[in-house]
Amino acid sequence: MDRRSERGETDGQEPAPRSGPGPGPNPGPGLESSPGRAGRRRVLAIAGLSLAVVAGPWSGSAAAARPGRRPGGRGVAAAPRGGFDVAAENRRPGDPGWRVTRPGAAHAVEGFAERASVLPGEPIGLRVSTTSAAYTVSAYRMGWYGGARARLVWRSGPLRGRRQSPARLEPATRTVTTDWERSVLLQTAGWPEGCYLLRLDTVDGRAQRFVPVTLRSAATVGRTVLVNSVATWQAYNRWGGADLYQGATGRKGSRSLAVSFDRPYANRHGAGQFLFFEAPLLALAERLGVPLAYATGADVAHRPGLLYGATALLSLGHDEYWSPEQRLHVTRARDAGMNLAVFGANCCYRRIRYEPSPVGPRRTVVCFKEDYAKDPGHRRGLPPTNDFRQAPAPDPESSLLGVLYEGYPVDAPYVVSDPDHWLMAGTGVRRGESFPHLVGVEFDRVDTARPTPRPIEIVAHSPVVCKGRRTHADSAYATLPGGAGVFATGTMRWVEALDAAGPGGTANHGLDGRAGAFTRTVTANVLRVFSRGPAGRLRPAADNVAAHYPGGARPAPGA
Repeated sequence: MDRRSERGETDGQEPAPRSGPGPGPNPGPGLESSPGRAGRRRVLAIAGLSLAVVAGPWSGSAAAARPGRRPGGRGVAAAPRGGFDVAAENRRPGDPGWRVTRPGAAHAVEGFAERASVLPGEPIGLRVSTTSAAYTVSAYRMGWYGGARARLVWRSGPLRGRRQSPARLEPATRTVTTDWERSVLLQTAGWPEGCYLLRLDTVDGRAQRFVPVTLRSAATVGRTVLVNSVATWQAYNRWGGADLYQGATGRKGSRSLAVSFDRPYANRHGAGQFLFFEAPLLALAERLGVPLAYATGADVAHRPGLLYGATALLSLGHDEYWSPEQRLHVTRARDAGMNLAVFGANCCYRRIRYEPSPVGPRRTVVCFKEDYAKDPGHRRGLPPTNDFRQAPAPDPESSLLGVLYEGYPVDAPYVVSDPDHWLMAGTGVRRGESFPHLVGVEFDRVDTARPTPRPIEIVAHSPVVCKGRRTHADSAYATLPGGAGVFATGTMRWVEALDAAGPGGTANHGLDGRAGAFTRTVTANVLRVFSRGPAGRLRPAADNVAAHYPGGARPAPGA
């Protein structure tokens, strides 16, 4: 797929918080410094539906699920004994002041973490470049926190700043990287697991930037695993002038063939794609008190036992780039009963390989795409770094997800086809009811001409026109012999819509409060049911593909 104009990659601010400021930071351990974030209820008629469905008794530990509870009920599975208590963490005071409000001049302050994830208690090395004499580091754990969306866990004192060397380009693969030196080593003892934004602030108050990092969970037994799509963030990172789509000339021929984590993120003030495609769903899941575990795609790929005993895995809004190892481990866990929810589109589309950099292992994402035959790794016998569905090792993503990536770009209404499904409980929708602009900018559909788990139910069947071709976007739910349930939204705008409120506007592609209430309710249903164990055992799918595709679900031309 080509570079998109609508990715949420441009800098922008998040919605204003809904709660007041909390107290100051909870100081953590020190750091080592080197010199140098009435009647039938219809969604349409109920402005407060999101609170009616999502809000609840958030105090106390999450209620244990009881057999026979209504699928849309508020209870979620209790946190495992000795596991991380998401509900208790989110009762702590939040800090709405986490956002970047003064980005400053280009390169005024920026940095990257030496590891995409660490265990709580492990150190994090930061490499920072700034034109300021000094800067501070603030560690914000992202979540719900009464609507503040973040808690300040720790903050440094002033650290001496310096301007590090410019970006450099590796000629063979056109990889943009740096040779920056370590600026500070953060000690994370006492930091709870979760998704973090480290904010860099120059002491003169002129510039701020984010550095994302995950404090991953050591175990996932009995928990829902939220996976940060760090390889995809990096694939779209244009810092230094090139990513996996475009390079210095703006043409495909100058794009990178491999991209490096050894550089800051250019988009969203350094946060990559986290704030746009992931943070809204993280906030909802933590608000619900779902027992969560936290990992990156690279962790799933290179820690074969990580998903052992997990109840569900969440793929968020844009999760395009997977290694074969990540796909293998997710597939095995799904087949053993782990539920899988895909809250985006174009998931598991590109096949990649992780390679080391001078900074550490798995710091380079290799993806030659159509030029895979030139990949030195493939010439040594490694899997091709091209699309999963393409030769010479075709393995369409539909065998894992139930849906297949269909196209870009689209902007279309989302049309409900099965309002009585348990996924729709509490939404009040009718058959044929639609939500403008909810399908976009990329979409998936059921295509039984490709490997597809059966039975599979289509619950939303949305007509779209993509580059002059008429087709459909599908939301679908499948169940497998091992008991797992698999849900896919079929649209990339789902996570963005979770924060939609009020009338639709250009800032959020026209998504309005109806779309926000609807997606929050469906998402809450998925999270609650999937957190309790193999969904297919109590809620088996009833295959209905023929009712939506009477002539058969045929592959798209050229797909």
